Amino acid sequence: MAPPRGRGPARPRGTATRPAACAAAALTVAAGLGVRSAATGEWAAFAGDALYTVLIVALVAAVAPRLRPAVAAGTALGFSYAVELFQLTGVPAALAARSALAPLVLGTSFHAPDLLRYAVGAAAGWAVYAGLRRARRPRAAAAG
Repeated sequence: MAPPRGRGPARPRGTATRPAACAAAALTVAAGLGVRSAATGEWAAFAGDALYTVLIVALVAAVAPRLRPAVAAGTALGFSYAVELFQLTGVPAALAARSALAPLVLGTSFHAPDLLRYAVGAAAGWAVYAGLRRARRPRAAAAG
């Protein structure tokens, strides 16, 4: 059966989400590196931690584009919390002594305020992802 007139072939759900999520991830990395190089102090730490979780939201959306935004944000928040709690073991600090990449991905030491910052990042990631999905949702034809 041919698709209705004026519409192209049906695409699988989530195919437009993946490229957008990858672009969002790249922009988030750029923003994080910019904050890291241009700012210092508590504001830079807050922004960096929040952006870390925004990046995870984008990566979750890229890997599983059919997930609802709340599930993607919750997954990212859980991952961020797990990484922060993993720092209590001392393993990330030991890895940081051997790798320049390890502290960027795993951090080095537990810092309780980071948990709030991750929640802010998850909320921001959810808001952007939900807004983009809502904007792409097909509009119902006007009755009349």
